[in-house]
Formats: sequence, structure tokens, C-alpha cells
Amino acid sequence: MSKNIVLCGVGGQGTVLASKLISGAAMNKGISVKSAETIGMAQRGGSVFSHLRLGDDAECPMIAHGSADIIIGFEPGEAVRMLPYLKKGGQVIVSAKPVMPVTAALAGSNYNGEEMLAYLQDKVENVTVMDTETACRELGSTKIVNLLLLGAAVESGELGLSADDIRQVIKERIPEKFHQLNFQALEYAKGLNKGV
Repeated sequence: MSKNIVLCGVGGQGTVLASKLISGAAMNKGISVKSAETIGMAQRGGSVFSHLRLGDDAECPMIAHGSADIIIGFEPGEAVRMLPYLKKGGQVIVSAKPVMPVTAALAGSNYNGEEMLAYLQDKVENVTVMDTETACRELGSTKIVNLLLLGAAVESGELGLSADDIRQVIKERIPEKFHQLNFQALEYAKGLNKGV
């Protein structure tokens, strides 16, 4: 298996944990993993991204422009920012919920993510937009966006890992009291249609 995966969002959304879950699931299957991430601004709501390269043919952790199989975007604007990395025919999984950057808030911007989602849907053939806000409300937690998006990525078939692979690494790396909630979030995307 060979997969190039970009995860992107803002600090506090669980982007880094999602990256670690994918890496752990791949390593459990004996798949080589190389990763690179920016986490310096994570505590301040700044941009966070991870590059994951799965498979023996990866010689460095950074993904070249135009070669990512899948982008998992925790925030619409961040997904647009990472779009140059996506290969032709690649998959984008994105949360519909915008997170206004601090600079935009200070400038009095009315950013709501709609333009970013429209741009993604116009430029990318394979886009799954997930209403994570509704899903979080239905499941009773705002801390499961990462598992919701991972579930959608599994369902897309582009992640190269199964729900069982992710479930196993959840058991290994997340406290038991959160297992059931995370399993529900992982399964939420089953049967959902593409689009908002």
C-alpha cells in the first residue's frame, strides 16, 4: 500500500490525534509510516497540518504538491489552503463548520466558510462535506470531529485503512471511558451521502 495523506485544521480540533491514530493503525498492519506536522500554533487556534506517507516507497515525510491521495480538512479554509497538495482525482473530506481565524475576527470579517466549501466543490471532483456540527450535537460531544472525519475517510475508500483498523488503535491509545463515543463517531459516516 502507498498513500499520501494531508490532515489540516486549527489548534484544538484534534488534527494531531487523528494523524497519530492513522499512523498507529498503519503501523499495526506493518505498513511503514513517515510523518511531519506543524503544531507550534496549536494552542492558539492557529493552522495545524500533518503530512502522512504510508508505504515503503516514501523516502521523506513531506508530500509534494499534486501528490496527496486524500486531504482531511477539519476547517474549510484550511482545506482550501492545502488544496495544491491534492493529486488529480484525489479525495477531499472536509468539515462544513468554519472556525474564524483570529486575524479575521479582529478585522471584523464575516467569514462563514461557505465560499471555501463552494470553491472546493468547484475545483475538486471527489469532495465529501460533513456536517460535523450536527453530528457532534447528535452524539453529545464537540470533541469527536477528528473521529467523524476519519470515519468519512474510511468510508471513501481512499484512506487505505478499515474502521476495524482505526477501532483497534483507539483501544490502544485512547482511555477506555471514551471508546464507545469514539466508535460511534467513527461509524457515523456510514450511509451518509456526499455533499452537505
